[in-house]
Amino acid sequence: MDLRIVSRVLSLRAAWRRRDQWDAMKIAAHQEHALQELRRAAYAGSAFYRRHHAGLQEAPFDQLPPVTKADLMRHFDEAVTAPGLKLADVEQHLRSLAAEDGDPGVPRRGRWWTAATAGTAGPRGTFIWNRSEWATVVASYARANDWAGIKAGPGRPLKLALVTSRVPTHQSAVLGASLRSGLVPTLRLDVAAPIGETVAALNGFQPRVLVGYPSALGPLAVEQLAGRLRILPQAVMSAAEVLTPVAAEELEKAWGSAPVDVYAATETAGIASPCVYRNSHLYEDLLIVEPVDRGGNPAPPGETGAKVLVTVLFSRTLPLIRYEMSDNVRLGGRGCPCGRSFTLLEDIEGRIEDVLELPGTAGPVRVHPIVFHHVLDQAAAGGWQVVQEPAGLRVLLLGLAAGNTAQGVQAAVAGALHAAGVIGTPVDVGMVDHLERTPLGKAPFVRRLSR
Repeated sequence: MDLRIVSRVLSLRAAWRRRDQWDAMKIAAHQEHALQELRRAAYAGSAFYRRHHAGLQEAPFDQLPPVTKADLMRHFDEAVTAPGLKLADVEQHLRSLAAEDGDPGVPRRGRWWTAATAGTAGPRGTFIWNRSEWATVVASYARANDWAGIKAGPGRPLKLALVTSRVPTHQSAVLGASLRSGLVPTLRLDVAAPIGETVAALNGFQPRVLVGYPSALGPLAVEQLAGRLRILPQAVMSAAEVLTPVAAEELEKAWGSAPVDVYAATETAGIASPCVYRNSHLYEDLLIVEPVDRGGNPAPPGETGAKVLVTVLFSRTLPLIRYEMSDNVRLGGRGCPCGRSFTLLEDIEGRIEDVLELPGTAGPVRVHPIVFHHVLDQAAAGGWQVVQEPAGLRVLLLGLAAGNTAQGVQAAVAGALHAAGVIGTPVDVGMVDHLERTPLGKAPFVRRLSR
């Protein structure tokens, strides 16, 4: 681990603990000042933002047009503020990392940390951070440990096991490689590896903190309850996929405490995480989060947005101002027994890409993943997935919960679709020993038909 990164992360964590005492007015004042600095840097260094915000450089924040991943990638060379950075060069670096199974923790040219999204939820995105920004990214993930009450430091190493993607271009791989040190002994495991190999590695390592996608943690909970996996982590942290209440109950049953569900994205790093009371708070000192409806209008508190606009207050190399993400987020108010005034994140329902369009009596019917959750969360023992294909839907089950049959599940899913107005869509249910994963190892609950 880069010692300069270590020093900066420790410094940030100490400073951020003081921010936990901020009231709403202090948070708002900090956001306003940080936003002014971000806009000033973007307009000075990014030709893209000067053009995108033309005539609006002094306008109120909520009048600025959103920016999409496609916008940024199409104009990457103009969007970045570091002279000489070119998307073609960064992409070549990422291809070399993947081809040579290189160390993603080593920065490009000694100064740039890079990661890419898979492109399964829209266009592929490539993102880059300088040393200061990357330290903030790392510290944002470390904050989840602090807020969950997980102590770590020079006298108490944090043994961390990550069951995520080993693809070196994925942020989880870059993060894991960056954390690896005597302070944070790290075991990186491939989410796609056979479950027996993963169980054996975890039994030998005995992590203090287990981190993984919910689709990876569910089967491990089954192994723990069966006695084949024998670990006693202080905390289990889920990330990168939606953690359902049913899945959370299974993890708590396996390890004795509620999982810590971290909300994050490659582009933004940490967005929110729960405190010891398991109330999830936004990282409002690092980001501005705006749930909006399909028309881009603000979603009122307590209502779920169709998408979310995120402004990363510390981004400078590739500024992100009102960056559009497809997450369906519901925010709450402020106030928590933990004493923090950061806005509460009430729910993340998934991503708009998980919404299927299926034939109905009066035209296409939009089927939200919740339709499948209502049936399958209770029916599957270790996890499930719905895969859309030209001929219909395949439902994949990692085992059946007691009292269920494949035929019964098929009938229940078909009935739920009929109730939603869907016609003419066959449903096939099959038992599998693993779920289908994206190139970066994620196993979304619903996979739309590839276009």
